[in-house]
Amino acid sequence: MRIYIPSTIPLLDAACHAGEFGPAPFTGYAVTPALREWYSDGDDEELEYAAMAQAARASVGLIAVDPDAPRKRVVVACEVSAVPPADGSVHLGDARLELHVVVPWTAVAAVHLDADGAEAVIGKAADSWDVAHGDTASSDHEDAVFALDSCEGEDLLWYATQEIPDLLAAEGPRRGVRDPG
Repeated sequence: MRIYIPSTIPLLDAACHAGEFGPAPFTGYAVTPALREWYSDGDDEELEYAAMAQAARASVGLIAVDPDAPRKRVVVACEVSAVPPADGSVHLGDARLELHVVVPWTAVAAVHLDADGAEAVIGKAADSWDVAHGDTASSDHEDAVFALDSCEGEDLLWYATQEIPDLLAAEGPRRGVRDPG
């Protein structure tokens, strides 16, 4: 099963060096029965895109809690066995699932990453994350949700597994540097 793991540049670097994603349990995204039911007319490619989009949105949340992470969404595509939670916690259209296993680096199929030009949009969304997920009566809530939704207009670039070490080396010098705008 194709699983999409939301990440950040520092988390990706740590997983690459550790040889695994974990510890378990942690959240991943996939074509779940709830997603398939919600997009009943969608083909497999559209469903995979919807699952990856949810993982990309979750990546913004990870960036929001790490002020030193570069303002780029990271989604890691992996091939693993996983089962969505059966406790009723998944809502219609939800691609989220809980992984109860450590995912070995050998399961990584590709990495999806924002282009350099997306950093301002992603940064604004990360800075607005708490407001977007907070009190809906807040006057700033609508603007924060708009900032988060704006990320969907940014394309994620695809990187093969053999490109990841070079990608991390290229991103490394900018760690801890935030776009002030």
